[in-house]
Amino acid sequence: MMFTIDQIKQAHSKVKSGADFPAYVQDIKSLGVRSYEHYVSDGHIEYKGENNFSVSADAKWQPMPIADEGSADALKHALKIHQQGQTDYMTFCKQSAEAGVNVWIVDVVKMTCIYYDKAGNEMVVEAIPVP
Repeated sequence: MMFTIDQIKQAHSKVKSGADFPAYVQDIKSLGVRSYEHYVSDGHIEYKGENNFSVSADAKWQPMPIADEGSADALKHALKIHQQGQTDYMTFCKQSAEAGVNVWIVDVVKMTCIYYDKAGNEMVVEAIPVP
């Protein structure tokens, strides 16, 4: 099953806060997305499907610095308030960068989101709730 960036953008247009994330994951899963890698520095995303199929979304903002040292505690706080709908996507991305997140990888099959620092170390592993 192949999918397009336009289909993913349409699914993402329904997301207003972190509280909408589980439903978004279900939507893109139904398109055939198996995982995606979100690069915090510029917001580009690589979506992966079956049989090595992939599409990339372009950078969404000018590159921002990623903290050299990761703080899982700062990330957990940013996640908590974002999931409660207190911050928008851009604010969450800035807070993630300040916490040292280089990339997060969402596995829509395993329903996990794993945040990694610049050195590739896991910072936080989160189970994505099924809506």
